[in-house]
Amino acid sequence: MRTKSLKKNKINVVTLGCSKNVYDSEVLMGQLKASGKDVVHEEEGNIVVINTCGFINNAKEESINTILEFMQKKEDGEVDKVFVTGCLSERYKPDLQKEIPNVDAYFGTTELPGLLKALGADYKHELIGERLTTTPKNYAYLKIAEGCDRPCSFCAIPLMRGKHKSTPIEEVVIEAEKLAAKGVKELILIAQDLTYYGLDLYKKRNLAELLEALVKVDGIEWIRLHYAFPTGFPMDVLEVMNREPKICNYIDIPLQHISDSILKSMRRGTTKEKTTQLLKDFRVAVPNMTIRTTLIVGYPGETEEDYQILKEWVKEMRFERLGCFTYSHEENTHAYNLEDDVPEDVKQERANEIMEIQSQISWELNQAKIGETFKVVIDRKEGNYFVGRTEFDSPDVDNEVLIDASKTYMKTGEFATVKITEAADFDLFAEVVTA
Repeated sequence: MRTKSLKKNKINVVTLGCSKNVYDSEVLMGQLKASGKDVVHEEEGNIVVINTCGFINNAKEESINTILEFMQKKEDGEVDKVFVTGCLSERYKPDLQKEIPNVDAYFGTTELPGLLKALGADYKHELIGERLTTTPKNYAYLKIAEGCDRPCSFCAIPLMRGKHKSTPIEEVVIEAEKLAAKGVKELILIAQDLTYYGLDLYKKRNLAELLEALVKVDGIEWIRLHYAFPTGFPMDVLEVMNREPKICNYIDIPLQHISDSILKSMRRGTTKEKTTQLLKDFRVAVPNMTIRTTLIVGYPGETEEDYQILKEWVKEMRFERLGCFTYSHEENTHAYNLEDDVPEDVKQERANEIMEIQSQISWELNQAKIGETFKVVIDRKEGNYFVGRTEFDSPDVDNEVLIDASKTYMKTGEFATVKITEAADFDLFAEVVTA
């Protein structure tokens, strides 16, 4: 028979999934702290909140395994209560309640007030921008919109996050100012779809105007754009990017595929010709731009010819940054009605081959950087190196710059000018020129 813990209630928030979930956990923790609660992130606590991901199979498995792991800890008396929130909970709540009934309560993505109440806290509407950030102190994610109105056939995000809803410019600016006051120097703008920002509030795509407001925030040195959609991209954003030094010459634009037949089935609203022209327009407007994209292989009906078109296009476009994923057959999506007819081993072979091609491209692009100087920000110390990034690299997913810690002392969040001395496929080695 288990006995209830006598320790003071400490709430441990465990975050799984993407940067949007990181942001949501930080908002939750800010609300809990404002109610006087003792809250930690992925440390020991007798009350656990698991912020789950439900996007694709691997993410769902990780979320379920994490829930089961903490349920065992509850059974063993190591924790007292377990609450589950986030995308998996939003999408599969009835199934989860049936399969794992011992969880104290499940909450969806829009049920923050209910979750807070269950934790003995009140939802405070006035806490605009009050978050407990969990990233290194020099950068933070800044969510400018929630949900998505796009009809992509493979994607379950609208099922979990709802319709697109932009955050007003003045609220985003207030949040940016509060982050800057805490020492944050880099804002990473996130949304399911940055391209759509403002259409619901201002009846026009208003990302450029938001950027014009954010560059005026004192203390912020870099602003980075994540998750733009190619169809209807507001080209005035590129003009602002080119003009404003604070806006990184970097964009994350998931393109998913390039074969016209697959793009049509994916309901992406574009073609190979239009997409290729858009990228050429990017390069003309911002010659120094780094483009990051993600691709999906093994989508239903993807033939060898479709794959070869994609592979040759990747070679031709020479993206600075690229990730490739295998298709995940998600129920209640439009593509779920199609036969998932590409074998798993073929999907994996295709993904591996794309990433091998990208690794070679990245190596060649990195070799060309040897001898050049770049401004970098230091994120952390790891082993014998200080680890930094250029404006062309986003945390966790892109290249890193390694600086020998025995030769130079650096502080986290410090900017420095470095000279590249060596280069691998995804790492650059550098020495400090001026700190």
